[in-house]
Amino acid sequence: MSDLGPVDPGHAADAAWLRRWRLRQVGDPHTTASSTLIAVVTDDGTPAMLKIAHTEEEERGADLLAALDGHGAARVLRRDSEASLIERATGTGNLVDLVRSGRDDEATRIICGAAASIHAASDSVLGGDEPPRLIELRAWYRHLFAHGDELGPLHRRGAEFAAELLDDTRHDVVLHGDLHHGNVLDFAERGWLAIDPKGLLGDRAFDYCNLLCNPSHDRALEPGRLERQFGVVVAETGLEAGRLARWLVSWCALSSTWFVLDGDLAHAESAAAIGERALALA
Repeated sequence: MSDLGPVDPGHAADAAWLRRWRLRQVGDPHTTASSTLIAVVTDDGTPAMLKIAHTEEEERGADLLAALDGHGAARVLRRDSEASLIERATGTGNLVDLVRSGRDDEATRIICGAAASIHAASDSVLGGDEPPRLIELRAWYRHLFAHGDELGPLHRRGAEFAAELLDDTRHDVVLHGDLHHGNVLDFAERGWLAIDPKGLLGDRAFDYCNLLCNPSHDRALEPGRLERQFGVVVAETGLEAGRLARWLVSWCALSSTWFVLDGDLAHAESAAAIGERALALA
């Protein structure tokens, strides 16, 4: 009998993927409830990330990442079942640091560029032989529709805006679903690319809302910051300002609802506060 004790089944599964794909692990794994992420080097020396999905949402995101084939997002080098081998960001840039150094506008434009590339790939993604599983944006809003009335005026207004906007599907494209300063990374010669998509289908304006609430709620609520970055997004994307503002209110209401359901009342309040600020833009 081994003196090492029982083997953690999760670790054994990780090791099996490393052996199967002949990967050399670099550093410790990072495991959450949704996935395990391991920095690796392939047998030909390519830096990569081994991601093992633990949830259906993570698998759906991996489906979209593979279908995007590097357009605005990290490339998937190999894919099998719950495991994905993804190109690793090796550049030295960091969008949070960019904001802290006073280059907030530049960071916003970079995220807008990644979003635009993803949206532009919609026809090829949806027209492929095996299109990825995507969630329609209306389903994403189910918690706001279920709880908005009981949470307050901002949430009710956000639900009203969402219901109105979701009825118009003319602008629907493939959406990342979680674009912010921590999910767009520096891939050196490949440029700034997105990681960790949620895999949604809906109005492209939705994808620009989360970045306006980041890299933190405190930053988003600084005097004049939301209004300035909102203007940067409108200028970069050509979106109609009133439509984007209504989406932003609805997103803040949805985000606040999720925080309430998770018991995080501080972030629920700050998300709602951003939504209140966005109402003036709408």
